[in-house]
Amino acid sequence: MNPVKRIGILTGGGDVPGLNPVIKGVVFNATEMGAQVLGIRRGWEGLTHMRAGAEVDPEYIHVLDRTNTYGIDRTGGTMLHTSRTNPRKMKKPRLPEHLPAERLKQLETAEGVYNLTPVVLENIGALGLDYLIAIGGDDTLSYAQVLEDAGVPMIGIPKTMDNDVQGSEYCIGFSTAITRAKELITRQRTTIGSHERIGVFRIFGRDAGFTALYTAYVTGIRCVIPEVEFDIERLIRILLEDKKKNPSRYSLVIASEGAVWKGRQVEEYGEADAFGHRKKVDIGQALGEEIRRRTGEETVISDLTYDLRSGEADALDQMVAITFANVAMDLIREGVHGRLVAVQEGKYTHAPLPDPKLGARTVDVARLYHVERYRPRYSQKLGMPLLLSSIQPSS
Repeated sequence: MNPVKRIGILTGGGDVPGLNPVIKGVVFNATEMGAQVLGIRRGWEGLTHMRAGAEVDPEYIHVLDRTNTYGIDRTGGTMLHTSRTNPRKMKKPRLPEHLPAERLKQLETAEGVYNLTPVVLENIGALGLDYLIAIGGDDTLSYAQVLEDAGVPMIGIPKTMDNDVQGSEYCIGFSTAITRAKELITRQRTTIGSHERIGVFRIFGRDAGFTALYTAYVTGIRCVIPEVEFDIERLIRILLEDKKKNPSRYSLVIASEGAVWKGRQVEEYGEADAFGHRKKVDIGQALGEEIRRRTGEETVISDLTYDLRSGEADALDQMVAITFANVAMDLIREGVHGRLVAVQEGKYTHAPLPDPKLGARTVDVARLYHVERYRPRYSQKLGMPLLLSSIQPSS
């Protein structure tokens, strides 16, 4: 086996706390094995838009070393920046300006839509990458499999506050999201209680309810999730009963952004992003207004989305990020590729890169969610690993 000399690393999709510790962990490991790390800026855009040549393009390629990554693990976000770029389906306004018209014509797959995968492969070759590490959610990692199939040795690392990447029970950013949500909800209890209102908190979770479910678990309140259409009348009755029983005369519910009540259409708006996702109409606003319309009760509606991804990682995310980086580098040392660093049955492992045909990983409702009460299940946890959901052992 030829020794690994140059490793690329990128972060794609939305930022989460814990990305910088992964980058630092990879760089420090790589220097010990005599390899150089190239940071690819702005996710997959870095490999579609960089200018290949004798010199490394400073706009998109950043040579990483122990000096310029030394303190990054103490900060949130990603030092490499990020974007939602899909090289297989790039629209004309987002194309790199330096590609000639003749080349673009060859890459056009539909009117105004281009597949830049040949450009990505050429740029990877020009950079001399022996391995490429992609840190992202399902969308980012779905393109990692495209490159693996094309002969690029890939390692995926899962990150998303939604915790919904196929193949892993845990994704970087999840614990910090729960920690932040708990702090924000606890802080708002005083105001909601002072005014004796019903609090509705909207939280990330387009396709899966893990973030809402575990926030509800640690705050002891109700939640509605995308996996189960909820009965609006029953939920309102429960919230009114909670409010009556509470000495401070308030009640609370968390709504995943993808949750919907029975009989209501899931409304979307705006132009689809690079991976075909449109924004969903704010379920928190819709639910809060519906409660007020049906009951006359005053509501407080809070959006807990972007606050949850800001700032540095909490202790668990920091620990998982550092470990994921080390597992990724262990796989590279062993010559393994085409794998996702993962947690299964509470243990660190690796799994196949996520298959986009499977969609997002979702909550095991029977084990984790009480449908009638709109609460997490707290009982029958003996023998279960931390954060268990439906994961099959890696193959």
